[in-house]
Amino acid sequence: MWIQPEEVLLAGALWVSERANPFFILQRRRGHGRGGGLSGLLVGTLDVVLDSSARVAPYRILLQTADSQIYWNIACGSSRKEITEHWDWLESNLLQTISIFDNDEDVTTFVKGKICGIIAEENRLKPSDEQEEDSGKFREAELKMRRLFGMPDEEKLVNYYSCSYWKGRVPRQGWLYLSVNHLCFYSFLLGKEVTLVVPWTEVTQLEKNATLLFPESVRVSTRHTEHFFSMFLNINDTFKLMEQLANIAMRQLLDNEAFAADRSLPKPCKTLKNVSVLKRDLDARAKNERYRAMFRLTQDERLDGHTDCTLWTPFAKMHVVGQLFISNNYICFNSREEDLCQLIIPLREVSIVEKADSSSVLPCPVSISTKNKMTFLFANLKDRDFLVQRISDFLQRTPDSLWGDTSPLSLIGQSVRQAQLRLRVSSSFDPASSIQKGRHYHPGLPTASQGLLQLYHQDALEDLGPKAMKEKMKEEAWNIHFSEFGRGVCMYRTSRTRELVLNGIPECLRGELWLLFSGAQNEMASHPGYYGDLVEQAMGLCSLATEEIERDLHRSMPEHRAFQNEMGIAALRRVLTAYAHRNPGIGYCQAMNIVTSVLLLYCTEEEAFWLLVALCERMLPDYYNTRVVGALVDQGVFEELTRAFLPLLYEHMQELGVISTISLSWFLTLFLSVMPFDSAVLLVDCFFYEGIKVTFQVALAVLHDNMDALLSCSDEGEAMTILGRYLDNVVNKQTVAPPIPHLHALLTSGDEPPPEIDVFDLIKSSYEKFGSLRSDVIEQMRFRQRLKVIQSLEDTAKRSVVRAMMTESAFSIEELEDLYCLFKSKHMTSCYWGSSSSAAERHDPSLPYLEQYRIDPVQFAQLFSALAPWTCGGHTSMLSARLFRLLDQNQDGLVNFKELTHGNIHTLLTRNPCCSQRLQLPDFSLSVAEVKDYRYYLRMWAKEKEPKRETIKDLPRMNQEQFIELCKTLYNMFSEEPMEQQLYHSIATVASLLLRIGEVGKKFNNGAKKAETAAQAPPSSLQKEERPGEGVSDESQVCQALADAQLEPAAPQTPDDDIKDDTSVSSYSVVSSGSLQCEDIADDTVLIGGSEQRRGSVLDVDWSITFEQVLASLLTEPPLVDYFETKRDIQAKMAACKAQRAVERQTSSTSDHELTQHST
Repeated sequence: MWIQPEEVLLAGALWVSERANPFFILQRRRGHGRGGGLSGLLVGTLDVVLDSSARVAPYRILLQTADSQIYWNIACGSSRKEITEHWDWLESNLLQTISIFDNDEDVTTFVKGKICGIIAEENRLKPSDEQEEDSGKFREAELKMRRLFGMPDEEKLVNYYSCSYWKGRVPRQGWLYLSVNHLCFYSFLLGKEVTLVVPWTEVTQLEKNATLLFPESVRVSTRHTEHFFSMFLNINDTFKLMEQLANIAMRQLLDNEAFAADRSLPKPCKTLKNVSVLKRDLDARAKNERYRAMFRLTQDERLDGHTDCTLWTPFAKMHVVGQLFISNNYICFNSREEDLCQLIIPLREVSIVEKADSSSVLPCPVSISTKNKMTFLFANLKDRDFLVQRISDFLQRTPDSLWGDTSPLSLIGQSVRQAQLRLRVSSSFDPASSIQKGRHYHPGLPTASQGLLQLYHQDALEDLGPKAMKEKMKEEAWNIHFSEFGRGVCMYRTSRTRELVLNGIPECLRGELWLLFSGAQNEMASHPGYYGDLVEQAMGLCSLATEEIERDLHRSMPEHRAFQNEMGIAALRRVLTAYAHRNPGIGYCQAMNIVTSVLLLYCTEEEAFWLLVALCERMLPDYYNTRVVGALVDQGVFEELTRAFLPLLYEHMQELGVISTISLSWFLTLFLSVMPFDSAVLLVDCFFYEGIKVTFQVALAVLHDNMDALLSCSDEGEAMTILGRYLDNVVNKQTVAPPIPHLHALLTSGDEPPPEIDVFDLIKSSYEKFGSLRSDVIEQMRFRQRLKVIQSLEDTAKRSVVRAMMTESAFSIEELEDLYCLFKSKHMTSCYWGSSSSAAERHDPSLPYLEQYRIDPVQFAQLFSALAPWTCGGHTSMLSARLFRLLDQNQDGLVNFKELTHGNIHTLLTRNPCCSQRLQLPDFSLSVAEVKDYRYYLRMWAKEKEPKRETIKDLPRMNQEQFIELCKTLYNMFSEEPMEQQLYHSIATVASLLLRIGEVGKKFNNGAKKAETAAQAPPSSLQKEERPGEGVSDESQVCQALADAQLEPAAPQTPDDDIKDDTSVSSYSVVSSGSLQCEDIADDTVLIGGSEQRRGSVLDVDWSITFEQVLASLLTEPPLVDYFETKRDIQAKMAACKAQRAVERQTSSTSDHELTQHST
């Protein structure tokens, strides 16, 4: 390719000149291609170690002038063909022109300008999506990766690093390439080449460790081996990128969504040196995820930028140092000191943004005012003007506020949640409200404006004594907090807020604060009317999710009177059905009903729906999908935390197998199913404020409190009983609600129940003993466990598939496992390298594992060519297509693993490849006049339900055209076989015999037809004649149409085509009246019959044979019988396929690729 002219001082160092003229020199890198000797080995090693571009482009063209010692590199190429094209263009277009120049400087200027113009024109002609380019150095590395590892253009390099790969005890210095889908390593040292390719989907563990043997190394583990990499310049940066790419691959395994770079990510103002566009986008994606997790924002929020600043806190009368974050819908602040201050300002609430007067005490301040009359003062901003401009740009794109024309002054002193409800309900009523009554969800419903607890708990607090006074004091403490720190989404969140949450949220404020802390309030405000429309779309639809919802509705808190009548049940049904319709990937999962019923007690329907969205999609990711992956991941994290904090108990619990049993129910329902309701709801308060770390803390505290009893347990049942009775007696002594009986407690309480445990003491103990847990550390643990859990689920799926197909397939267990891995890899490869059909069309997670993954004809052809025991030359693709149609039982253009193995591909490969459609003709021999009893029809019905066993009699008759194709395919199959000549002779004998059989059958058919014609004239509409054994004429026409639709018509052959296809049988040899001459058949012999005048004549439509006749004829030839009965080692073929994926190989110093190029 043409490159921007670069100066070269030493033209002869490490290069060999192959062509030259007065102005240009074509050079080849020393050691590339043929020969090279010791100097070539040294140069190759230097190129790899120093990452020289000559490793990718071993050819170059230099511009030289007579008076100058400086050369200019103007072109490079990876092959001799490419560089020769450039050389020829220079000689034909520039050489004559520049020879008339008098000044060498003019020659140099002219050539450099011409080359730059060519490069600019090439860039202009590129598609718009390719305009943004990486640095030249990085493009060279990407080209090198594709050439070294055989990757297509769709495989994008993210970054590459110099490091050492430990092969045994010997480190191999080389380069680590991290692409979107693969980890690759290449080393070339003194003639030894090491190449490693590991798909991210096969990684089971990533670990950064330091040992005496591997100092500061990264360990990459797969199912079968471990790889160690060390001596990184920046190991932390490399390891973070590895984690991110492995996480993306796990998401692909989980939901089968191929990775695509986010186009809306911010772009840097200049191209970064040696950093790809994809690497920059991945970094931005990681920052977005951290930003959204920190402030509980929605998934579509994009961080625009952040800067250091200070925030004036009126409650503390001081400036707090922290960072200001700007995104498309929010302005957020987080203090540098943890829990000191956090602030979220939605742009929909902002009324004024202005630059305040700057002073030495308050440099570069910006004041932001909101519609509820709160003012926030930020100072010490480095680029204040740019920041204000960005906020103004985002404000212009912000839609109108939810408040409409309502004055914010009228809302002062009210609960923000009450004001929102009043506005939302009043705006929903109109003169056509009677029409709205016919909707499933409308503002007139009691649950549209109040929580179920308010509807069913109307007792006056004054009648409940000291508990009511305690509740009043909590409410007053929160009101004081609101007056000092603000109320609503713009409230200052400090350590004081946490203290109030840990002391318990009053029941009247619980719904409002859950919405605030979870971020659901922001999502609800930005989607007005969404829930109502979703309910109308979802109600009435029948699916697996709705059936499961109906089954579990009456199991949701049946002890609470709110769910003992239709009002509560109907509200729960609407919320769960609406969410299942919104997110069909999750649909409905057990435990969602328990959590949602608790949300409905304190929130309206719409609020409960958005809280459920926040739980399922942000706060508890992947918890409620079909395989509860998120809960299993957190179960692994809990085990890891138990090993770290309670090592002695962990060892004993692992022996009993208790941790995995208890943690799943604790985490899925947030302790609501294992603890009395009034106590568990306090843990839900803490969860919405702190996140998942509270759940881990409380679970560890429960184990710690029962350590002595658990250590004395001898079996799992005893341990479960101890923990169950402990949790049953965790009580909330401050609750004002009437006691709700806990069914589990009633069943497990003995004669002497254990002492009661105050839930506030349990929460306090969890913070004192395990409060050092940090969210970022938990996320790191989650990543490690996610690799293990998803790979474990994949192994379980493979074992399930093997067990299911073991009795129905001719494959052995080992062969089924290897075949499943290959089948899955073909599917995954097409997901990220493209295919004729999308990944969503070929993957349905709701189906059984046997039918989830499907491949199209292109992928099947690749699998067939790799595993077939013979090669059929030009007929391989045709044979593959026909076999694919034979296996595709439902005719959807895709084959799943069940169809592949249940079709018994062992047998199918030895059957007639031309018969691509099995015809099963129904038996209409039963007369309608005959009267049968009911038992006869029951037997017939049972027989129809049984799977039909197919026999060779179900195959249609073979016509002459199909017979020709069969002979061609068989001749191609026998090439390069040890007994090639004997096989050719045998097939020629069989073909001659079958020709005679067909001729005899034709005479019988014609005689039968003549007799039938004499007896009865055929109807005028009947165009086709019946053949014996094919039923009535109408059925014959149907069968023939099916066969014609499935068989590809043979292209008319010309004499040139016959000459080119030197391994196929001639169409006219098999239809000749004489027998085939087979005495002397050479490798390049074309079989020709004795009747040349029939070349170009039409095929004999009356000629046909059956499969029984073909099989009987083949059995008369021992060479053919031995050939087809020889058992092929398909496992060796599959092992070769795995090796072809370049897991690891060592070759000589001269690669096969280079030798091929040199020979051409």
